[in-house]
Amino acid sequence: MVLPAANDLREFLRTRRARITPQDAGLPPQIGLRRVPGLRREEVALLAGVSAEYYERIERGRVKSVSTSVLDAIARVLRLDATERDHLYALVTPGRVKQTTAPAPRLRSSLIRALEAVNDVPALVLGPRHDVLAVNALGAAFYTGLELLPPDERNMVRFLFTVDAARDLYDDWAATARKVVAGLRVYAGTHPHDPQLADLVGDLAVRDPDFRQWWADHDVDLRDHGSKCYHHPVVGELELGYEAFTPVGEPELVFGLHTVEANSDSAAALHLLASWSTTSTTGDWQRTRL
Repeated sequence: MVLPAANDLREFLRTRRARITPQDAGLPPQIGLRRVPGLRREEVALLAGVSAEYYERIERGRVKSVSTSVLDAIARVLRLDATERDHLYALVTPGRVKQTTAPAPRLRSSLIRALEAVNDVPALVLGPRHDVLAVNALGAAFYTGLELLPPDERNMVRFLFTVDAARDLYDDWAATARKVVAGLRVYAGTHPHDPQLADLVGDLAVRDPDFRQWWADHDVDLRDHGSKCYHHPVVGELELGYEAFTPVGEPELVFGLHTVEANSDSAAALHLLASWSTTSTTGDWQRTRL
């Protein structure tokens, strides 16, 4: 029986190989058709300085321990970035698997107060799998449609793929959704047996072809900061930055908040949205505070 973790490793390396042509890797051109896109397993082995048999065993998840030097060589040949390299290590390292049923993270009262103190930009606290554990009033008004999900299903991945308003909110919905899926892949690399992850992925894979395809791509990405453009149904166009922080002592949580340029049209739009949210019911809901 092939373990799910071994399948993830095999597919991750296969999709990374497919991105690189022999010419990109410095190999001489070959005459005739190639049956696979990108590099073959034996070509990766040659460039990494290991035997073809050994590399095939690694890719199929049949090696109990792989040295750092070999993993570094594979990462170099496949041109993995830092996040992809860490993901490869997580998939290969025997001690990577974490608790199957981890206890639900609890929000410290001081963390909730810190969230509520942010009143001029949208902010939220995310747990494992991008679960929305808490959101400030402006965040509830900004992420329109999130309140339509049942409290125990409020999750940013589910929001993006199942709430129609989410597709209208993001100027480039596809790019955002792909990155969120890639972030969920990072979590899957260290929690391959999480039943809640399996339920989420299984549900979305059945319901949405985009999710199904992007999950199968095995891309990984960590969204720690950046900027995006939005089309909000109440206040119109906005350009906002975002920052993501992990509270000390709470490695499973992410404190995320938007940023906005002072005296900009976007700042004025957020100010208007904040005023609107105090007189509407949109900002009244909160996921149960754990």
